[in-house]
Amino acid sequence: MPVTINDVAKEAGVSITTVSRVINGNYPVKKETREKVEAAIKKLNFQPNPIARSLVSRKTNSIGIVVPSITNMYFTEVVDGIEKYARDHGYDIFLNITHGNHKNELVAVNKFIERYVDGIIVVDPQTENILSGFYNDVVGEIPVVFVNGYHENIDLSFVISSEEKGFTAALKHLYKKGHKNIIFIRGDSSYSYDIKEKIYREFVKSIGSKEVVISVNAGNSIEVVENTKNALIKFSKDIKIGLDYTALIACNDLMATGALNACHELGIKVPNEFSIIGFDNIVLSQMTSPKLSTVDQNMRKLGEKSAELLLNYIDKGYEIDKVLVETKLILRESTN
Repeated sequence: MPVTINDVAKEAGVSITTVSRVINGNYPVKKETREKVEAAIKKLNFQPNPIARSLVSRKTNSIGIVVPSITNMYFTEVVDGIEKYARDHGYDIFLNITHGNHKNELVAVNKFIERYVDGIIVVDPQTENILSGFYNDVVGEIPVVFVNGYHENIDLSFVISSEEKGFTAALKHLYKKGHKNIIFIRGDSSYSYDIKEKIYREFVKSIGSKEVVISVNAGNSIEVVENTKNALIKFSKDIKIGLDYTALIACNDLMATGALNACHELGIKVPNEFSIIGFDNIVLSQMTSPKLSTVDQNMRKLGEKSAELLLNYIDKGYEIDKVLVETKLILRESTN
């Protein structure tokens, strides 16, 4: 028969409540009493039931992570940063993938609450769920931290990359290199994409150029590579890529990779005839031919910072914060 907390209490000559207090550390216990209980635990080789402990301490030492996808390595890197920080501080993680669907995101968050996780991190939250007030209600029950997806005048806690700064630097670099007509490619649903489109439109207006915005489906999944390739090939029937338009900037590296593939099929030389810049700096950006110029989002740091913030809320209570992680333009072979 497995050793129970009652067996430990009998061995130490104390009450079950005292044993529970020693195990969970939630009430002060006299030094000599604690030593008796610890000796009994060691002698009987007692292994506390984690579920029972969580019911007493109201902590499960676990956090939930909600992501749109794991085929986009941006999310994988962020999750890796979260997991490492959580593990180093005694927490386990649960992962739920929403496939970019706002209803799936709601279900994921509610399931984590039902699992009694101690906190939740939502990576690239769906705009609809942020603006609906859903999360304002959730943080009354459990601390939540968001990675990117920041909205002004929303009283929630975000860890965000300086996307505006990085995207503007990429556009300025292209213009400095003589590219005036620049194509912009985005996904169909993301506040991050909305930010970049706003910056793009303002920039091309400021230099007196024409706007070309191409929207593709499944922006955060591996399918976006093929979707982008097909969209750009279709677009090339009306506009001469490499002549009328000499550069392209994408909302992520998967889209930029799709643009590279389109140029290969169209016989357009990158970067001699056409320049391409992505965003994120995922591992794939160094594996393409030519290697992608991109904007580094410092993804692991985004993950680590979000986990650090969440664990602080779990211990000390929820607050409203906005933590900024710097981005950096990385120039490789896809731009001249």
